[in-house]
Parts: sequence; structure tokens; C-alpha cells
Amino acid sequence: MDKKKVLDELKQIGLVAVIRGPSPDLTLKMVDALVKGGVKGIEITYSTPNAAAVVKILSEKFGDSILLGTGTLTHPDQVEESKLAGARFLVSPMCEPILAKKMVEPGLPIMIGALTPTEIFTAFNMGSDIVKLFPGSVVGPGYVKALKGPFPAIPLFPTGGVSALNAEEWFAAGVVGVGAGSELCPINLVKENRFEEITQKAVEFVHVVENAKAKYSK
Repeated sequence: MDKKKVLDELKQIGLVAVIRGPSPDLTLKMVDALVKGGVKGIEITYSTPNAAAVVKILSEKFGDSILLGTGTLTHPDQVEESKLAGARFLVSPMCEPILAKKMVEPGLPIMIGALTPTEIFTAFNMGSDIVKLFPGSVVGPGYVKALKGPFPAIPLFPTGGVSALNAEEWFAAGVVGVGAGSELCPINLVKENRFEEITQKAVEFVHVVENAKAKYSK
């Protein structure tokens, strides 16, 4: 699948589960529960133990039925490792020139993290296809609406502070998608093996996002 198709799919899906699994085994169970609930965008962060190995297993298991990427990239070596493991998009929480340059090289869609107007503009100019607005919890949807004035052409994708209760507000403000972690897959439910509840949360979250996209997508 080429870069444009992956980007189009990311925007069409509109929701990426940001997974910070406590162990490889539980991470796999988290993804199973989310996919069962209709979540197709999966980001395995490098704060997950053996993240690349987990991505490889998921890539082999699900193939193109999900859109699988890696997140929390903080070191250039993680770029090639992610690609070899089967990641189809790359996400970093920060705007750092050396890492950004390395992320651009493989030709995969990338999301570079940024918060301030200067960081957002810089990340986009560095080659970020979509700018990850992080942490979204400290700014909110109103911040996106304000940014759309000077930066109407920069696609924004907030992570942090996104829930099923406020997802519609983010899309109304103009984001192309949202990333959700603990609000979508609470770690207490994971550790207590309450995966059916995670699946139900996924169903509800996907429903909210699909309705919001239908309402506000241009």
C-alpha cells in the first residue's frame, strides 16, 4: 500500500488507539479487544515492552485488515526497526530535526508531535504528513479552531485528552482524526482482564467518531 493510500485510510478511519501495553502478552490482548470492537487504527508505542516484536506479530496476524503503526519514536534507530516489523505509519511525540529527517526517509506516512504554533509549522515543514497535536489535554478543541486561522492547510491529529464524550468537539474544530489511549483502553481493565468491557468501549468510541466525521468532514 502506497503512502497516499495509507494517509487516506488514516483520515477515513479517523481514530487511532494509542497502545502503551504493560507487557507483550497483554498488549496483544488489548489489540484483539479493540479490533473486535471495530477499531482499525492501532499505534503500538515504544513505551510498550518489546514493541517491535509485538508489531511484527500483529502485522502477521491482521495484515491489511488493520492500519498498524508505531508511536513514541524518540530515536532514529526505531524508524527502520518499525518498518521492518511491519509498521505502516510512524508517530513521534516531539519535533526534533534529526529524528524527523530519519522518519521521512522510508516513505511511510508520519506524524510528528507538536504543540505551539511554531512547533506545528516546523513539524509540517519537516515533512510531517499530519501533525500530532500533543498533549491535546492541555489545549482542547478551541485551540484547534484558533490554529485553523493561520494554518488552514496543516492536518491536525490530537492525542491526549480525547474521549468518546469530546471527540465530536475535536472534529467540529477541524481535526482529521484523533488518537485515544487510556480513554479507549483503560489500563485497569487490562490488568483485570476485563477485555469485553474494552471491546464495548471501542464500539461506543468508533460510533462517536463515525458520526462526527459524517457530520463535519468536508
